[in-house]
Amino acid sequence: MAEPTMPEGTSSADPGRADQAGPETGRPEQGRLEQGWPAQTRPEQGRPVPPAQDATQLERAMFEVKRVIVGQDRMVERMFVALLARGHCLLEGVPGVAKTLAVETLARVVGGTFSRIQFTPDLVPADIVGTRIYRQSSEKFDVELGPVFVNFLLADEINRAPAKVQSALLEVMAEHQVSIGGETHAVPDPFLVMATQNPIEQEGVYPLPEAQRDRFLMKIVVGYPTDAEEREIVYRMGVSPPEPKTIFSSEDLLALQRRADQVFVHNALVDYTVRLVLATRAPAQHGMPDVAQLIQYGASPRASLGIVRATRALALLRGRDYALPQDVQDIAPDILRHRLVLSYDALADDIPADHIVARIMASVPMPSVASRQGTSPNGQAGHPNGHPVSAVPAPASGAPAFDAMPQQPAWPGQQ
Repeated sequence: MAEPTMPEGTSSADPGRADQAGPETGRPEQGRLEQGWPAQTRPEQGRPVPPAQDATQLERAMFEVKRVIVGQDRMVERMFVALLARGHCLLEGVPGVAKTLAVETLARVVGGTFSRIQFTPDLVPADIVGTRIYRQSSEKFDVELGPVFVNFLLADEINRAPAKVQSALLEVMAEHQVSIGGETHAVPDPFLVMATQNPIEQEGVYPLPEAQRDRFLMKIVVGYPTDAEEREIVYRMGVSPPEPKTIFSSEDLLALQRRADQVFVHNALVDYTVRLVLATRAPAQHGMPDVAQLIQYGASPRASLGIVRATRALALLRGRDYALPQDVQDIAPDILRHRLVLSYDALADDIPADHIVARIMASVPMPSVASRQGTSPNGQAGHPNGHPVSAVPAPASGAPAFDAMPQQPAWPGQQ
């Protein structure tokens, strides 16, 4: 893939970031996406917003989280992506790798209300969403709201509760509201559910149903720290643990979420995202007949929406107001891994979903980055070979243009 033309003020050491001092970047002209992409995914009208300024504020918040959480940089970055993309997170890892501490620290840094629910086998749905209580003094039923009515909800060890309790979160995660006694109650905005689960426990756990997993924007796999990180954990947490400070309020987070909605995503990246998701449903049609027997059900359209939203959030976090193909490559595995329903063959051969996702991403070609200099023979801006870049204009800030008809790259291990 050719090197993109980066806007002024971009660090040459890291082409994925644009957090160096530079002029404000202009917003792209507003265009209508072909292939009928929903209007709410297009950037909003508005004045230009310096992406580096937002990235600096977000980096301050990430620094506060990392004062408490040693290592786990990928987990921390993905949690902030979920914040900006208005998505829920499922953190999976062995006990003791700071999953719960990371969520609690993030809630304190961002501000807003926070609640923790420890999922146990004897939990009932009313313990989560609330219930109606009869008041004998007034001879009326009063609604007692549950702990979900907060900005940040930690569902700790969510797979220790039965399926009926897990399903109590379906409505509030998808609709941001709860129905109690025929009445609908909205949860505060912003609202984010971060759940943790232990992958090694076999007794007393209840696997999340497919409908529940699909509500989570991404599944973050949390691994062990390195030896250097573990020594730092002992030094830092062995005495007086650091206390994180609140960096911005809920209103600031809502403003950052609106900024993320304005990040430009080229229609070639949208096409690439859709091809990735379609390849999980029909691998044989995308040149992967061996993968077809490993997947029983592919990802739903929520995956396509989630990848685009998360790509916008990741680009803003990296100091850009436009998305690159590498952003999609970085974020797609976290959004796809928990949405695949594997076949009995995959389970019998102990083939993890991550291996299948990696194979799919290696087989679906990325859009090529094209220079925005030069014009086609017909006078239109585009590639030197003559065909126009896209029906949607690229940002005037110097963001790269993408070839809408990518060529199959030479992937490692493939001829």
